[in-house]
Amino acid sequence: MDTLTIEPLHGAQQIDRTAKLAGEIWREHYGAILEPGQIEYMLQQFQSPAAIARQIEEGYRYFLLKAEGRPAGYLAVKPEGERLFLSKLYMAKECRRRGFASQALEYLCGLCKRDGHKTIYLTVNKRNHGSIAAYGRLGFSKAREQTADIGNGYVMDDYIMERQV
Repeated sequence: MDTLTIEPLHGAQQIDRTAKLAGEIWREHYGAILEPGQIEYMLQQFQSPAAIARQIEEGYRYFLLKAEGRPAGYLAVKPEGERLFLSKLYMAKECRRRGFASQALEYLCGLCKRDGHKTIYLTVNKRNHGSIAAYGRLGFSKAREQTADIGNGYVMDDYIMERQV
């Protein structure tokens, strides 16, 4: 199995790099799931340099994922008492199915144990079948459904999945 390096995100340069990586991943992965307009809207609202910086100020922790010294993806979490919200876990296409998500989750479980979180939860688009299956293999189960208005006429129609640590 290839080894994943996980680095806390810091500084404007890493934020910009992560936002660029987000654009590449989102346009490739969500093209079959979401309309192009919604992808661009969500990138601007949630994955742009300004959005990432704002989320960090709000208590989110971002991590750059590297494989063989190159950016492979990123993740973001937000502590919520005994729960940890896994807001983002995105891998570049060439880095999927290489065990990196499992390594990232192992890292997060270590954070949870250290910080006293008992559950990791996430939201995933109901039509994102590949990710739903991957999260299932990682020990997550569907807890409930959620539809959220995100503005500009768009909604996120998601499952909330969770895993005990």
